[in-house]
Amino acid sequence: MRIAILQLPSIGMGSNKLDNYARVAHQKGVKLILLGEYLLNPFFKELVQTPISMIQEQSNHQIETLKALALKYDLIFVAPIVTVKKKECTKMIVKVNARSVTYYPQQFLINYPHWNEEKFFANPIEAVKAPMIFAAGGFKFAVMGGFELHFDPLWEAISTKGVDVVLVPSASTFESHNRWRELVKMRAFTHSCYILRANRIGEYNDEKYAWKFYGDSMLVSPDGEIEADLGNTEELLIVDLDRKSLSDSRKGWGFKEALRKRK
Repeated sequence: MRIAILQLPSIGMGSNKLDNYARVAHQKGVKLILLGEYLLNPFFKELVQTPISMIQEQSNHQIETLKALALKYDLIFVAPIVTVKKKECTKMIVKVNARSVTYYPQQFLINYPHWNEEKFFANPIEAVKAPMIFAAGGFKFAVMGGFELHFDPLWEAISTKGVDVVLVPSASTFESHNRWRELVKMRAFTHSCYILRANRIGEYNDEKYAWKFYGDSMLVSPDGEIEADLGNTEELLIVDLDRKSLSDSRKGWGFKEALRKRK
């Protein structure tokens, strides 16, 4: 199965970029496109200063755009989006195809003093559930937000439900480049799955920090190796998932078989 990452900064409602890249992806046989965090909406620090009505208008427009492109080019889009209900914002990841729109409310949100999503968004704080899981092209996919990559309970579902590919949209910045590489490689290896990690690019400056988003979107194999990656510019990364390589890796390391014996 051929899938892709679209590495971009935030895009406005009038942008033709999504259509242009979707057309190219379709021509090259891509079936699924993953977008990074805060592409369809402004970056968090800008978002909190935006009127709720404007956030809602923008998000509704972006969803309609994805629906039209999914139908036009026979694609699946997976992308973070902010939804608005009763004047409250919820941080979601949406899966859009030609027939349906499915939302996954992110379960873990950043809650640091300089970047407190948990305080701003209305996402419930409750017992951890399995992430969004769906099948496409003979593979089982799971979706989780970048910050969620750190939490073991979500990864238990990856193992028990036999997930083949984890899709991770992120908005990583500051000096986290090497740490993120090691984290993604470790999770892919120990859970015998592909990880497609889409990071955003661009820059935001406030009175204290320069938020530089460095890209480095990548595909990591079930052996924990980076098979393909991007730099820090606007790009489309197209990769192929290989069922035989996935199966060989699982048989070779035997992690899943070791767990199966103990259940």
